[in-house]
Amino acid sequence: MWKWIIGAAAAGGIGGLLRSEYEKRHFSVEEYEICSPKIKKDRTAVFLSDLHDQEFGTYNEELLEAIDAVKPDLILIGGDMMVCKGKQSVEIAERLTKQLAKKYPVFYGNGNHELRMRRETDVYGRQYETYRRELKKAGVVYLSDDNAAAFDDIAVAGIDLPEKYYRKFSHDVLKAGDIKRRIGTAERERFQILLAHSPMYFQACREWGADLTLSGHFHGGTIRLPWLGGLMTPQFQFFFPRCAGEFEEEGKKMIVSRGLGTHSIRIRFNNKPQVVVVRMKNKTIF
Repeated sequence: MWKWIIGAAAAGGIGGLLRSEYEKRHFSVEEYEICSPKIKKDRTAVFLSDLHDQEFGTYNEELLEAIDAVKPDLILIGGDMMVCKGKQSVEIAERLTKQLAKKYPVFYGNGNHELRMRRETDVYGRQYETYRRELKKAGVVYLSDDNAAAFDDIAVAGIDLPEKYYRKFSHDVLKAGDIKRRIGTAERERFQILLAHSPMYFQACREWGADLTLSGHFHGGTIRLPWLGGLMTPQFQFFFPRCAGEFEEEGKKMIVSRGLGTHSIRIRFNNKPQVVVVRMKNKTIF
């Protein structure tokens, strides 16, 4: 009996690992519809987050082809496009972002890995400044505590969340006033998008004035279970309700991407990498 149980458990474990390896290499393109009277013309955005140096095909050609098929009006990047754990290259992230900038307006917000690269100069030197400069030269709008007009009716902001908001177990709580002090006042006439890497602070984002908050960071919870959702966040929260998906409170929306890559815990189960497509439409909400 015990041999049978051990054999079944081993087979299940091997099957799970094989499934995880398959999922990590096959992303899905998933659409969300956002309606607002502030949006004067229907537009499509592609939101990318947490690439962590993952490549889908040679030089990410599969990812680029999927994005081209969507025919987006703009690309929004939510951070953590590389892995910054000790010395690490930014080549994959830089190449992909520059390729996108050749075709589309690109707005880039920092994640905790970009900010670690900026903060830990003893490890990374001036790599962050070089990376940011190269992307800006390529035409990327780099949003480091900044807000920019994407179109006459849409603004995109990006907030740099300090390390204290990413701490495990005892993180600080972000307030709307903290966002205002870093970025300024939210746009009222334009539809305001906010790139806020961690999805833990939806209340602050919507109170600040974000009509749509785009986040990632949690990698969908690593393992997703039916009815229960994502198993664990990088901050060791179990079954956190906003690991992935669309959420609405007080008329404001948040979309949390499952991300595209992994690091440290290199597992995905029932949790394929995700390209988020946001269809923004000119409709009055009743």
